Amino acid sequence: MNEKTIQTRTLDMSILDEGAGPLVLLCHGFPETKHAWRHQIAALAKAGYRAVAPDMRGYGKTDVPAHVDQYTVYHCVGDMVALLDALGEEKAVIVGHDWGATIAWQAALLRPDRFRAVAALSVPMMGQPPVPPTKIFPQTDAALFYALYFQAPGVAEAEFEVDPRLTLRKLLFAASGEAGPRKPGGGTPNPFGMVSRSTGLLASLPDPAAPPGWLPAADFDRLVDAFRTSGFSGGLNYYRNLDRNWELQQATAGAKIAIPALFLIGERDTGLSIPGMDQIIATMPSLVPQLRGSHILPGAGHWLPQERPSEVSALITEFLGRLGND
Repeated sequence: MNEKTIQTRTLDMSILDEGAGPLVLLCHGFPETKHAWRHQIAALAKAGYRAVAPDMRGYGKTDVPAHVDQYTVYHCVGDMVALLDALGEEKAVIVGHDWGATIAWQAALLRPDRFRAVAALSVPMMGQPPVPPTKIFPQTDAALFYALYFQAPGVAEAEFEVDPRLTLRKLLFAASGEAGPRKPGGGTPNPFGMVSRSTGLLASLPDPAAPPGWLPAADFDRLVDAFRTSGFSGGLNYYRNLDRNWELQQATAGAKIAIPALFLIGERDTGLSIPGMDQIIATMPSLVPQLRGSHILPGAGHWLPQERPSEVSALITEFLGRLGND
């Protein structure tokens, strides 16, 4: 798999670039790197596509801008447009997971001239709430929603960077399908729920003896090394722009995705435990009129590209093949 650094108008970006044919751009989430897409890159290249996965802004070997306000969704969409130009490509299908899905949806909304279709994993397209997101997230005297815990610069970093190996092992397991079903009151650990104000996020999560079976030791070591180098601030800064994104996105309030779309989520994804998420997914066609498929993968957790590599690759490849007939 061809790893290289490419200079764009906005950043020097580290990418994996494999295959020849129509371009598919793959955007990872938190806490991941471009290697989260390793299975899909191989499958897409074999199927006749050019697959490119960047380390997103603030991650891995890509530049890490210094200021919190440089991590809005608009910056990230700009990065993807600039990457297309640097690659010499006019159009791409954009695929995203987690924060990458949010970026992919916004890229589809803002630049349908450059992105001809979109596939989103784990995060559906959602309408704008009436008030900034941090005004909605729950909190009590004892605990607060994880996205609120991430808001103050340095707080989550101080916890996560003590031992990146432990941090990533706990986060990856607790949000995976292996952690258990996501039933109300079921007790399955959830790193993306409420966080104790006194003990932080990691203390309540189990520490598995090893990474999940779908993450071989060499790949886990690569991930740990990436976060030891970059730190966690870049990824956490995406959360610190939730309210800023809300302000900026008033410019597109009410707009709909005008290109073909695909949505995938794991049955045991932590996001499905958020109240109302099932209704958001069910009503997504009102915002995405060309939604070609919405799939729940049985038993899978949040890390779909790695937990269910064959199924995800097959669904994306099938979606791409149908685009060719449009």
